[in-house]
Amino acid sequence: MTTRWLFADQLGPHFTDDLDANDHVLIIVAENSFARRRYHRAKVHLILSAVYHRAAELGERCSLIHADTFRAGFSEYCEQAGVSPEQVSVCAPTSYGARRLCVELGVDVLPARGFVTSERDFDDWASTRKRKRLLMEDFYRHVRRRTGVLMDGDEPVGGQWNYDADNRKPPPRGQPTLGLAEPWWPVEDEWDKCVREQLDSWATQMEFLGRDGPRKFAVTREEALRVLADFIANRLATFGPFEDAAMTDDWVMSHSLLSAPMNMGLLDPMECVQAVADAYVRGEADIASAEGFIRQVMGWRDYVWHLYWHLGEGYVGETNALAAHQPLPQWWRELDSDAVEAACVRTALEQVRDHGWNHHILRLMVLGNWALQRGYDPVETTEWFTSVFVDAYPWVMAANVAGMALYADGGVMATKPYAAGGAYINRMTNFCGGCVYAPTKRVGPQACPVTAGYWWFIDRNAERLAGNPRMGQPLRGRLRLADLDELVAAETDRGDSPP
Repeated sequence: MTTRWLFADQLGPHFTDDLDANDHVLIIVAENSFARRRYHRAKVHLILSAVYHRAAELGERCSLIHADTFRAGFSEYCEQAGVSPEQVSVCAPTSYGARRLCVELGVDVLPARGFVTSERDFDDWASTRKRKRLLMEDFYRHVRRRTGVLMDGDEPVGGQWNYDADNRKPPPRGQPTLGLAEPWWPVEDEWDKCVREQLDSWATQMEFLGRDGPRKFAVTREEALRVLADFIANRLATFGPFEDAAMTDDWVMSHSLLSAPMNMGLLDPMECVQAVADAYVRGEADIASAEGFIRQVMGWRDYVWHLYWHLGEGYVGETNALAAHQPLPQWWRELDSDAVEAACVRTALEQVRDHGWNHHILRLMVLGNWALQRGYDPVETTEWFTSVFVDAYPWVMAANVAGMALYADGGVMATKPYAAGGAYINRMTNFCGGCVYAPTKRVGPQACPVTAGYWWFIDRNAERLAGNPRMGQPLRGRLRLADLDELVAAETDRGDSPP
């Protein structure tokens, strides 16, 4: 008999499908792993519920150990089961710390699962780049060729690789939502009740963030498949056009809600990719929507996973190209959206507070943009994103936050900072219509803090960005602002006050 150790993001059948019927499964709930950060309560609920459901599905094959640490839980299991560490295998965990622990314990560490491409695949591809940048688009095309997804021989289906230009529609005017059917929601059960009781008992010794309302994300394989089917049937067709839009009263819009179950390992990403590709072939979605989703999964998701390992463990802590050292303000840390008047930031924080989730545009172009403009510390900001989003893990947020949102790496991830003013928010969302600020105003009582913050960011970092050819236009534009000094003074005085 051998044992497969499953971490909480390895809960799908593809992490155990190579085991024999009499092989055992080990799952450890390590309480200290939830005390390392101040997590969103809904996130901890989701993880524990998924773990308990998976252990129940496995039945007598599974040993579920509660312990203070993973190390203590592993020792307890080996002693109880009478097995040596060499008899235990684990699919390579998704963090540096967990991988080190498994090696120290003498566990047989197998290649990672849960991604379209292996770490060896990425290393082989990266070695061919020579001095070229490791661009996501090039990697994505490489993976498309290898897998044959949306390919017609050696050429992409439809004649082009990327339909991003077709997927930038603003939200429809005159309606509060996209008008789609309500997504399929899971129904909580006794395991969720047990989790809430456990979290109540833990609350005496650790603090949580946010609200833990009725569970919105899948925690079982069956639920995850229902979510995938619901997305394809009801939202995939409109996913592409409105992929980059946001609406105050529609936090889901056409998004899939698959990131959390996929990142817990309940779905293999390739089965999601294939399901969407099949829907395109059946005529249920156009190429722009299908390709947009597939690029997010087999392109971007795999890409940031591989960069987590390729860039090294010190990537987040050792890169701060813009010298951003501002501590996160209390209102931001506490998800205190009630203190915020700016509709875009308030809406984004409300969604995080209530769901532990919002889609990529609110993460990048509202929350990330605000953190970039204000010069929030990259380490603190990356930790915050990792703590409050239900689908976030260190491998997810390293490149996404420090690299893409904050430009802390000086251009490894992005060719220029993803900074934007109120004009972008006004174009791609319906937030500005009911806001107390005017997106066109830079100074005065109605000055939009995002618009003013944009120019403050450009001015503050002018020397650091001077060598970037893509920043030439805004750098020249700032010199034509007659109110620049007044704007800089006002934004400096704002400090860490909520907008």
